[in-house]
Amino acid sequence: MESSTIALIIIGILVILYISEIIPIATASIFACLAMAIFGVIPFGRAFAGFGNDIVFLMAGMITVGNALFETGAAQLLGKKIISTVGTNEKVFIAVLILVSIPISAFLSNTATAAIMLPLAASAVIASKGRFTKKNTYMVVGMAAVTGGGLTLVSSPPQLLAQNILEQGGHETMGFFDIGLFGLPLFVLLLIFSLTIGYKLQKKTFNFDEVIDETPLKSDDEKKSIPKMIIAVSTLILCIAGFISGIWSAGVIAMLGASICVATSCISQKTVFQKMDWTTIIIFGASFGFAAGLEESGAGQMIAQTTIRLLGESITPWVLCAVLALIAVLLTNFMSSTATAALLLPIAVFTAVEMGYDVRSVAMAVAIAASIGYATPMSTPPMTMTLAGGYRFMDYIKVGGLFNILAYLMIIALFPFVLNL
Repeated sequence: MESSTIALIIIGILVILYISEIIPIATASIFACLAMAIFGVIPFGRAFAGFGNDIVFLMAGMITVGNALFETGAAQLLGKKIISTVGTNEKVFIAVLILVSIPISAFLSNTATAAIMLPLAASAVIASKGRFTKKNTYMVVGMAAVTGGGLTLVSSPPQLLAQNILEQGGHETMGFFDIGLFGLPLFVLLLIFSLTIGYKLQKKTFNFDEVIDETPLKSDDEKKSIPKMIIAVSTLILCIAGFISGIWSAGVIAMLGASICVATSCISQKTVFQKMDWTTIIIFGASFGFAAGLEESGAGQMIAQTTIRLLGESITPWVLCAVLALIAVLLTNFMSSTATAALLLPIAVFTAVEMGYDVRSVAMAVAIAASIGYATPMSTPPMTMTLAGGYRFMDYIKVGGLFNILAYLMIIALFPFVLNL
């Protein structure tokens, strides 16, 4: 049996395990990596190489910095400040989370945006004493961070890959804000969805018990260590500044911030390990393994090429872009957006050249579609990070999946107005 077929079978079984939750999804992810290696799809080292990825360290580091804010009491004070500003209406709070994400995600990666926004959301949830909930806010934060990946040329890897391919091929390139012609309408769509259909669907779907933060709330009378609070908040600010400056990789900056928090006793090493979100770390690290299996076995490319071949030579530019976007959306929910874009962009550019269509437009269609994965917890790092809200796999399918469909329909509806078709 060919390795591409084996890879597809493994992914199919993984999806069944995720949906049924017969075993924990983190364990299922490890099994998928092992299967890719045992059946020779990829080497063992490649199957587990994702655990050394920079984004894994970004997640672990920012989770630690966020927990340090709680341990020092800084998060509780910040949460009270947020509540005093926005009130206790959860819908208003959700709107604020989405709107605040816009300027951050325009110039930072969507992963860094989620790493910054989730601790802020958590602090307000605890300070609200039950009026705000993690399960109604965390997924929204992840979706806002993902949507922010379509705002500028630098906010998500797919458009950078597209720009590089266009430059190398001598084609017309994208401007810094061109992709934002998709990103801003998607943000508006997310805002409307999250305050109407999405909010009602969350209330109905998220019928599990709220994940309670075990960090004890510090009373006003309790003596706090002001210096430690200052260090924790300053560390978060320095991390944000480091993300913006790009002086080092995001993982290095986050781990440096975490190390500062531990070294200054803002949080103990024991607490770091106790409160680390291991499910998120394992699922994301493992996702690189089965994504590599799809990529290196040729399974993903086989799907893309077969689909395009079936469409025939008479396909119109809009249909070509719509089909490529659909493939990108489907793949990016099981592969990283970077891997999806790297896989599809060369095929898309080659097809556009062969058919005489505008190459820049086709590349932009693939880039934006590869950036909008909401339907699974392994689709993008921001969605993986929201697992801390206690969501089950089907919760992502029901809520994130519905928005994924709406987002796809919106971008293909915008193609004739934004692209040169």
